Amino acid sequence: MRISRTVVAGLASAAIAATGLAGTALTPKTSPQSAQEENGSGVRLNQLQMIGSHNSYHRELSPAEQKVQQAQNPGSVDLWYSHAAIPAQLEDQNIRTLELDLVPDSAAGGLYTYPLIRKLTGQGPLTDPVMSQPGIKVMHIPDFDYNGTCKSLVVCLRQVKAWSDQNPDHVPITISLELKQSDPNVVAAGGVQSPPWDAANLDRVDTEIRSVFGENEILTPDDVRKPGLTLEQSVLTRGWPKLDSVRGQVLFYFDNGGAGAIRDLYRAGKPNLEGRAVFTRGPEGQPDAAITQVNDPRGANQAEIQRLVSKGYLIRTRSDEPMATIREKDFSRVGIALASGAQVVTTDFPVAGMAARYDSDFVAKLPGDTPVRCNPVSAPTWCRGNVSER
Repeated sequence: MRISRTVVAGLASAAIAATGLAGTALTPKTSPQSAQEENGSGVRLNQLQMIGSHNSYHRELSPAEQKVQQAQNPGSVDLWYSHAAIPAQLEDQNIRTLELDLVPDSAAGGLYTYPLIRKLTGQGPLTDPVMSQPGIKVMHIPDFDYNGTCKSLVVCLRQVKAWSDQNPDHVPITISLELKQSDPNVVAAGGVQSPPWDAANLDRVDTEIRSVFGENEILTPDDVRKPGLTLEQSVLTRGWPKLDSVRGQVLFYFDNGGAGAIRDLYRAGKPNLEGRAVFTRGPEGQPDAAITQVNDPRGANQAEIQRLVSKGYLIRTRSDEPMATIREKDFSRVGIALASGAQVVTTDFPVAGMAARYDSDFVAKLPGDTPVRCNPVSAPTWCRGNVSER
């Protein structure tokens, strides 16, 4: 049994080395010249930079289950990482971007209550009542890597909303949604087959988001698009909203690639994502292009990220990969990622100590231990250093 390419591609993250190697590539922090610079007034959303967590919900399995994982696929050691609960990431770890992996459930719910790996290790079904209820579930690989701090999309989003309500001046929290399916090899071994991401299930994503957040709490494509322009034209010629107008909001985008059935279905009859709650990864030059990813910022990709950022797109990149970065002790990617100007740099190691179990002090954070800073590529010249969340 092997992990599918989709699963491998989903293992995205970014990090800063505790050695300080990354800091040499960054724009130095300067003293604020005015109150406008200090609090970010006048700065647009795409002129910021923040750290995000990869697979933000993820908790590794028990030692007995890990033995089964490794027996089936030696590469499963890369699944052995765990995050704090989402509220703790937002409150204590300066995380402002989250990633959730979604799988559709059956109409009645309960499709994933008894993961195959639990059967193989002599355990019973999952007892969390959320797993038996209808609704989109959050997990990395059905039947094989199922554990998490929140089990459904609605539960995860309620945690975000509770923190947001208590911190209404935060910069927008961006939430990446990766739409997953069961791994065919796991299904062949006796796992369940997840339903397809058809039009009804894509509509359900919007419905569940809006069941938690009001329209004035979500930054949607309709909020960014200007009359008479496509979404891409609006972003590139009129710009993203100013920070002060979108504080306290959340923004959703699909991690899934820019060309494919999911994007086609989601924007069918809605080329600019009219009425939708989630941004797509539209290819450059397409009406829905506004947010995309360049996961490896090294080599020629750094200049490509800088080009896209300078044009006005929101970009996510990554500066570590669990656990290859730790094993190989290659921490140079961190400074490259941050200097690229990608607005979101994601990681599995946002605080000191998370990599200590692997005999490493690797950690990812912005200079100054802040949630957000002025973007080193796209911010105006007067904006340098940290941006206050008041």
